[in-house]
Amino acid sequence: MLGLKSVIFPVCAALCAIAFLYKLLDVRKGSRDPALIALLAAFLCKGVSFVLSTPAVSAGVDRFSGVSNLGALGIHLMGGASSSAAFLIAIVHWVHPRDVARARTRMLLTATALCATAMLVLWWAGDDGSGQRSQHYLLQNAHRPVTAAYLLLYVTAFGAGLVEIIRLSLRYGKVSGRAWLRRGLHCTAAGAAAYLVYCLNRAWAVVAVQLDLAPLDWEAVTPLSNGIGITFLAAGLTMPSWGPRLSAARQRTDHFLAHQKLHRLWSDLCAASPNIALSPPERSRLVRFAPYDINYRLYRRVIEIQDGILALRPYMPEEPDGATADAEAALVAAAIDAKMREVELPEEPPTVTSFVPSDVDYAGEVSRLVGVARAYSALVKQGQGGEQ
Repeated sequence: MLGLKSVIFPVCAALCAIAFLYKLLDVRKGSRDPALIALLAAFLCKGVSFVLSTPAVSAGVDRFSGVSNLGALGIHLMGGASSSAAFLIAIVHWVHPRDVARARTRMLLTATALCATAMLVLWWAGDDGSGQRSQHYLLQNAHRPVTAAYLLLYVTAFGAGLVEIIRLSLRYGKVSGRAWLRRGLHCTAAGAAAYLVYCLNRAWAVVAVQLDLAPLDWEAVTPLSNGIGITFLAAGLTMPSWGPRLSAARQRTDHFLAHQKLHRLWSDLCAASPNIALSPPERSRLVRFAPYDINYRLYRRVIEIQDGILALRPYMPEEPDGATADAEAALVAAAIDAKMREVELPEEPPTVTSFVPSDVDYAGEVSRLVGVARAYSALVKQGQGGEQ
């Protein structure tokens, strides 16, 4: 069991360090965002508790300080009531008005201070004076009334904060207008629920020892629930920051792919009507595949394709054979071919209606043109029209 903790807890500490450093980037000079400060404090406390939870570290702390089970006290104070209160304060500032959040923050800080004081007193009173260190402090001493009271106070304070985190996260996650905040709150609720399993497991130890059961037999629940819990908490509480960046990166990727898919159609339209392009077609593949300023470049490409198709209207029949991408691609290919062969136009060229739906938005138009471009490229490859 110590081997499992020696692997999982350092990984958990690393997750807390990553989350702490990531949120530290949001700190601005003169900024005093209470939610951000609370998150930094929470990840710091939780990270320290995971470092202390690593068996070799907690043993080293006890040996260096000369105080038995001091590492266990640090784990419970930093990783229990203190961290859950800090996480809760951050969420309170997200979901409540400033005045309400400040009042609840004062209440939480007061309750946490009282709980920490009581735990310190019980920990000191529970020292049997033997000077011997317990590898599993709570489980090996749960049969002793003072330590049992310490354990129950610890899990009650920790669990109460987790229950409130779950309640607020689920309640306000449903009504949040920001998608990534909603996802983050739901993820946070899942992490807090995993930690509740740990709290219930610890509380059950008090009963188990009275029934002559051995809580160490299922101690694997501790590192597993902690590992799952901190993973979801760290992801959920930082998600409102990195989530929108992820969406923006995905949008840029989609725009880049759409830009490439439109290239053949756009290039042939530019060859037929050079004036539609703000800049001439790229001669270098390196320039074409460069991702710089991709949102603007895609926007320009869409406009220029629309202008190019508009310029070819005199070479098109009055009505397309259906409003499908294949039908429009066939019309465009035939019109480009006619324009490049300098087919003589009638004195009164026919007019055609636009293929663009009147209620289409930009994203819909990009999707529509990508479909036309794909069908057009297939026609060109088949040698049915267009410039090779």
